[in-house]
Amino acid sequence: MIKTVNVKDLKQMIDSEEDFQLIDVREQHEFDFANLNGELIPLNSIMDNHDKIAVDKKVIIHCRSGARSGQAVLALQQQFGFDNLYNLEGGILAWSDEIDPSIPKY
Repeated sequence: MIKTVNVKDLKQMIDSEEDFQLIDVREQHEFDFANLNGELIPLNSIMDNHDKIAVDKKVIIHCRSGARSGQAVLALQQQFGFDNLYNLEGGILAWSDEIDPSIPKY
């Protein structure tokens, strides 16, 4: 089962300076166009970079819409046993719609 957070939850975590890791699994060109200041680890390299993912705090994984990040969460849980991963519902599109309309959509 995949745990999720919505963009309002993420905004509250940022505003309250909660200690968490934000990972963006999109491609470099997508990250360059619009990002949430997360750490870029593209989906096609996430399994090889699992050692960059924190095990001692919440890790929010996001993409454009939530599909790729959901795949990443599931694969990491199954292969490496992570239990602290959360998929950002709706991804950066939801962030643009609900939190910050200055983030461009594509």
